[in-house]
Amino acid sequence: MSKFPRAQNPLLLRYHRLMDAFAKSDDERDFYLDKVEGFIVYVDLDKGLKELEDLEQELFTNRERYCLLPKMTFYETKKFMEGFVNEKVYDIDTKEKLLDIIQSKEARENFLEFIYDHLTELEKWQQYYLERSRIRIIEWLRTQQIQFVFEEDLDLNKNMMEKLKRHLFDAKVPKDVVASREILLAKSKTYYSNEALNPRPKRGRPPKQVVKVEMEPQVSIDMYTTVPPMCRLFLYLPEITSAASVTFSAKFDTEAQLLANLRGSSRVKVDTKLQALSERLESLRHLSSRLAEIEEITGSAKEDRFIRTIGKQVPPKPEEEKSTIMDVVKGFLPGKKKERSLKPESAEEKKPGMKTVTPIQSKKQKKKS
Repeated sequence: MSKFPRAQNPLLLRYHRLMDAFAKSDDERDFYLDKVEGFIVYVDLDKGLKELEDLEQELFTNRERYCLLPKMTFYETKKFMEGFVNEKVYDIDTKEKLLDIIQSKEARENFLEFIYDHLTELEKWQQYYLERSRIRIIEWLRTQQIQFVFEEDLDLNKNMMEKLKRHLFDAKVPKDVVASREILLAKSKTYYSNEALNPRPKRGRPPKQVVKVEMEPQVSIDMYTTVPPMCRLFLYLPEITSAASVTFSAKFDTEAQLLANLRGSSRVKVDTKLQALSERLESLRHLSSRLAEIEEITGSAKEDRFIRTIGKQVPPKPEEEKSTIMDVVKGFLPGKKKERSLKPESAEEKKPGMKTVTPIQSKKQKKKS
């Protein structure tokens, strides 16, 4: 490495870009990381034969400058999925279903298809995949003894990061660049600590629940001054700023391709949370409109309208039926005194439930008779 220029501060690496390269690295695709300046080389077999031969010669001649990104094995892929199910899935039925999928054929693709059909598990999976991939990348960079800092972890503005890249190999730099280099050096040491590989929650009282505002990380433009001519055609420079854009799939390179090829659907990438929320709001609007109609009908101000609507629905009975019913009712109801005197009861009529008793005669009355 003595024949190459030496960086004056830790290399500025894109974590999401490395994560994507790690996910795509397999038996047919090779990715190399440059130790001098931090760019990534993708050996694209669709390029011309002459270009591929020149790249192979460069990688062989300066093999101490480039390091091949590791490829995810079947065992490691299975461990990723099993770790997520055992640590993050709490529903018993869902856990059993995912474990069965992991043991079957095409486990990786079927696992993702199931996860993308269950929105509650999708968000947890993306967060888990982000955390586990980060640990895996840091472990590998430490084995390569690379001094680095992830751009996404820095609070520096774009202009300052571009200055750092522009003066990467300069010993004499402005004071603001010197101060920023000290920040980078302190930050780079945290990646070599034990906590970087074993992150633990902080003890003590939990922080107050504050609404988390998700913002895209601020990253600067790519500036590389030592790229060999034969590597320029193979530079890997995707603009990835979110873990959701990195897919775990072995068949599809992007999440959009994965969503478009899910079994039995021709899906378009949409915000699923907003879609579910809009459906709930629409159902609430429907219910509120129904309630408003009921209130209009049953309200005190429009009572007559309610009676009219019922009167329209229930057909009126004929007058003969009404008179017969009233006659029956009047028979049971007590009438006025005048009406009673006008209609005396006959001797033959007896009140229901009353017993007739013969009068008791005394002995004196018998003798008189």
